Amino acid sequence: MRILVVGGGYVGMYTALRLQRKLRQRLKSGEAEIVVVTPEPYMTYQPFLPEAAAGSISPRHVVVPLRRVLKNCTIVIGEAERVDHAKRTVTVTTLATGEDGTGALEIPYDEIVLAPGSVSRTLPVPGLADFGIGFKTVEEAIGLRNHVIEQMDIASATRDPAIRDAALTFVFVGGGYAGVEALAELEDMARYTSRYYHNIKPSDLRWILVEATGRILPEVGEAMGKSAVRELRGRNIDVRLDTRLDSCEGRVAVLSDGSRFPTRTLVWTAGVKPAPILAATDLPLTERGRIRCTATLAVDGAEHAWAAGDAAAVPDLTSSEPGTETAPNAQHAVRQAKVLADNIVATLAGRPAEDYRHSYAGSVASLGLHKGVAHVYGRKLKGYPAWLMHRVYHLSRVPTFNRKARVLAEWTLAGLFKREIVSLGSLEHPRAEFALAARGHAHPGAPDETPPKDGRPPDTSG
Repeated sequence: MRILVVGGGYVGMYTALRLQRKLRQRLKSGEAEIVVVTPEPYMTYQPFLPEAAAGSISPRHVVVPLRRVLKNCTIVIGEAERVDHAKRTVTVTTLATGEDGTGALEIPYDEIVLAPGSVSRTLPVPGLADFGIGFKTVEEAIGLRNHVIEQMDIASATRDPAIRDAALTFVFVGGGYAGVEALAELEDMARYTSRYYHNIKPSDLRWILVEATGRILPEVGEAMGKSAVRELRGRNIDVRLDTRLDSCEGRVAVLSDGSRFPTRTLVWTAGVKPAPILAATDLPLTERGRIRCTATLAVDGAEHAWAAGDAAAVPDLTSSEPGTETAPNAQHAVRQAKVLADNIVATLAGRPAEDYRHSYAGSVASLGLHKGVAHVYGRKLKGYPAWLMHRVYHLSRVPTFNRKARVLAEWTLAGLFKREIVSLGSLEHPRAEFALAARGHAHPGAPDETPPKDGRPPDTSG
């Protein structure tokens, strides 16, 4: 019997981990097999991305290596391209697919767990694809940190006032967790970093938060959302509610209120949408493209298929309004994974599955070092207590004791020493310098190794 898990995020990792424990004897005897298909060999703990971007946590401690945690599972690094549940097969392309010429893998299964998560939801805003920066992966978080410090380097060195102003203007679109926490942490870091530039003052930095609705951080409640706005505006951050981004062509952010801001940094965090793989399945989807599930986390109308997390539309049994679905957040994802794994084990043993039922406990959000807002179990907190609760909560939730210890150690050291303010942007293009050096000694007829103007090394794969 093969259980195939598509996705290595919250739901994928926690489901496989629990199944690994519950089916230990079957896995040892070879009676059962758990296969995890995921694009990356690690699970990213996304609530720590803002702190990783600010340098408070090392990037490698924000991720959990799947091969270490899921020792009794088979990990396949690749993209699931299509799910044919009628035939019980998943088509997967791996890193070797284009190298060996054998084509995509066809992996059969007996039970499938669909947990591919979500991707950034973009809108047809002119210039967004060319100049926008996402904030959903650890690579994007570290790239954004490097980018912000590099803009300060540019501003410090340029003689052109227009370039300086654009370099020191940072626009974030989206007032949810990702946008607000990323902006707050990076603003905190940049303000600290400015003390090491002889010609940049904190007041020279301009930070703008654009939100299409009338509030930010809706998860922490209206009162704490307003408190967060006051906190940000008190730090000279320009918070624009009921405002949309109309265009960012030519590195100029044009807002719906008529404002225009030349900027070299535009971060897009305006929501997510289900992963594209869901459209390539023969399973029932909702109008929003999520998999239609029952309260037991089984796919509605499809036997031997399960789903949870951002990709699943799960009925919220704790809501008094009929038709309500659970929110696509980490709190539900982790709890759903536990119920999902238990229901698979119960079904295999011939026992009835249980419904998923969990009341939302509340939310915490960091607004930079020693600042935050929280609304947990009806209690409202702000400032240092909320920030401390944010750290304690997420430290308790990050997987594995190894990661907990490393994160706690880094926080402790960060409190004793000064911030790191180094940009390692060259890590994103490691071949660029060597390509330039090699070109100077290239033999006649050798390919041109000069990196293009955007700094990326040339593609010489043929």
